[in-house]
Amino acid sequence: MMNVPKTIMLLGVVLIIVGFLMQFIKLGRLPGDIVIKKENATFYFPIMTSILLSVVLSLIFYMLGRFR
Repeated sequence: MMNVPKTIMLLGVVLIIVGFLMQFIKLGRLPGDIVIKKENATFYFPIMTSILLSVVLSLIFYMLGRFR
């Protein structure tokens, strides 16, 4: 139980770093992402970004599990 606060803090730091890097990488604007702009509202659904992140994370977790 003592590692839970450290894990949550580490997860927060990782999310902040990823959010900061996404400003420069422009990962969320791939072809296939849905953007609907109306008068005063914008709807954004990153389908291709989600698929790409899912594939990359699946490969990373597969490799981590394979070599453990």
